[in-house]
Amino acid sequence: MTVIARLVRDRSAASAAEFAMVLPLLMILLFGIIDAGRFLWEFNEAEKATQMGVRYAVVTDPVLSGLSGYSFATSSDAIPAGDPVPTANFTKASCTSASCTCTSTTGGFCGTAGLNTTAFQAVRARMALMYPRITDANVEVDYKNVGLGFAGNPDGPDVSPLVTVKLTRLTFHPITCFVFACSFNMPDFSAALTAEDLSGSVAN
Repeated sequence: MTVIARLVRDRSAASAAEFAMVLPLLMILLFGIIDAGRFLWEFNEAEKATQMGVRYAVVTDPVLSGLSGYSFATSSDAIPAGDPVPTANFTKASCTSASCTCTSTTGGFCGTAGLNTTAFQAVRARMALMYPRITDANVEVDYKNVGLGFAGNPDGPDVSPLVTVKLTRLTFHPITCFVFACSFNMPDFSAALTAEDLSGSVAN
């Protein structure tokens, strides 16, 4: 009984036991702080990559093939030279790495439009300089007719669309979840600029 009582009163390993109980919480707190910093860093990288992508897209060859060379004045659209291109003749187009989906209710432009794979890859590669985790599946480039430009423009595209680059389906992998291999989806990112020359392959 004396030995048992001595063991009950013994406090020599109390600090180690308390440390073992607190350590998991301390590690979760520490890794949580690190993950919060990592998430903000990756969020900022993704946002800047999107801005860089749209800046590149508006000054280089369009991902929507046919946009630069199509004349709404001399084609079957027959829009008087100098007039803005109605949205009925070209509303918008969404381009992924697989294809471009063009929308219009009249005219022949959408029948000639397609995907410029080289231009798409150039936009994605420029974005990946800022955020290397970006893949083709994460990028979408949209063109919307907002009434800028004019039919029969001899110096560039008849339509100067609003170009929107979207970055989607990104995931974040916290180191706090290394035991359970968990992850969560990051928000979608987008940036838009009005198209400029839409010609060439170099941007500032």
